[in-house]
Amino acid sequence: MIFSYNQLFSFTEAVFQSIGCPEADATLATETLLSADLRGIDSHGVARLVGYVRLWEAGRINAAPRVGVTYETPSTAIVDGDGGLGLVVGPKAMQVAIEKARQVGTGWVSVRNSNHFGIAGYHAMKALAHDMIGMAMTNASPLVAPTYSLDRLLGTNPIAVAVPAANQPDFVLDMATTTAANGKLEIAQRKNIPIPEGWAQDAAGTGSTDPNAVKNGGALLPLGGATGSHKGYGLGAVVDIFSAVLSGANYGPWVPPFVAFLQPPADPVGQGIGHFFGAMRVDAFRPADEFKAHMDNWISTFRNARATEGQHVLIPGDPERETAAHRLLDGIPLLDAVIKDLETVGAKFGVKLS
Repeated sequence: MIFSYNQLFSFTEAVFQSIGCPEADATLATETLLSADLRGIDSHGVARLVGYVRLWEAGRINAAPRVGVTYETPSTAIVDGDGGLGLVVGPKAMQVAIEKARQVGTGWVSVRNSNHFGIAGYHAMKALAHDMIGMAMTNASPLVAPTYSLDRLLGTNPIAVAVPAANQPDFVLDMATTTAANGKLEIAQRKNIPIPEGWAQDAAGTGSTDPNAVKNGGALLPLGGATGSHKGYGLGAVVDIFSAVLSGANYGPWVPPFVAFLQPPADPVGQGIGHFFGAMRVDAFRPADEFKAHMDNWISTFRNARATEGQHVLIPGDPERETAAHRLLDGIPLLDAVIKDLETVGAKFGVKLS
């Protein structure tokens, strides 16, 4: 079934307000969450709304946090999210990074005491309007086994980088450090279809195409496959360190789970989930117009590269940008299972999905 962006926005905003989010925070959380649906990253969009509500019901999300800087230098800061929605904490922390970059050229912010922040790309892209390069990372629930491990010690730990261009569409990389994000397994579970080889291993460490492999004691696999997973493992570790060891959030196996029916570890090493944001003013390196002209040349050169038969070379961000343009006009498709979940949560608060 297809829903317009405005339909989903009104519904989601009303649900966030119903759990106690101030109006401005509810609007910000909704914009952040639905950016995933617009860009075709359905695993991180409105399908996760029920999960946030359940975390709030379990007392693990503060709907009205006082997000603030606890330590700073001219170019760096630690932000405490006060247990709030990462959908709210993330954009506010990224704005701190942008303001610092505006003042001194670059801004770097590590965040503690937050929750799942949606798609990393949304946060990185906030820098583009200011002629800045944006970066965003977050650690996540431990579902990933490091190379040669049976233990789940890392999250999918995404990295996003957004770079402004002049006439070409901006460069936007948004990727998990695993072969696939856990949300893609959730989609396969809803559709009752197998997952590709290389996404996950079972409890014995054997590769599996069962979408329930992780649920049954297995693990997601780092980016890189059978011969290169050490690279994805290394990237995921960097995200964990920048996001959490640096900020004072929980890291590794101590990161609290997104699902409300699982309790956080009883022996935390920090506070909540951690994020890391960066903003770099382009003109701190070279004139912005000059840089963006060369970015146009870079993008067009790669886009026009000779392609294998039946294919064309994409620039990071192309598929998501095209999907967003299409879905703004034609609406956002939702699976029946997601619609059912949304109708159930809406009924709790007297909010209709229509």
